[in-house]
Amino acid sequence: MSAPAPMNAPTPPLNSASNHAQRTQADAREALSRWLALGGLIALFLLCLAWELWLAPTGRGTLAIKALPLLIPMAGLWRYRLYTFRWLSLMIWLYFAEGAVRATSEKGLSAWLATAEVLLSVLIFTACALHVRQRLAAAKAHTEA
Repeated sequence: MSAPAPMNAPTPPLNSASNHAQRTQADAREALSRWLALGGLIALFLLCLAWELWLAPTGRGTLAIKALPLLIPMAGLWRYRLYTFRWLSLMIWLYFAEGAVRATSEKGLSAWLATAEVLLSVLIFTACALHVRQRLAAAKAHTEA
């Protein structure tokens, strides 16, 4: 016979998440969208550094600091943080805009590098948007079950 619970012990709400089995693994589609976002982010970071330091530097390479904000979301993407996917999908448009301006205003290698920046930005945005949709749909399906 077990001892009764103390009178002041909190009881979990009827519809709490503790009553449902928690998802602990991402499905294959979520993992793919995460890897696309993370891979695109790393590629964009390396592109920005290489562009401004070696390939076609502007001035003394001081524009390479534009790559530093790309380091911030890497840990969040690695840890599947939904909030990071959300705000990265908004922040990435700054890199898209810079790439679009430089692709149309510069010549030679810089124009090609800017085009690559635009394409990587679109890839990151698409992967983040897909990941958020997949995670929200999975959470909705999980709570309805």
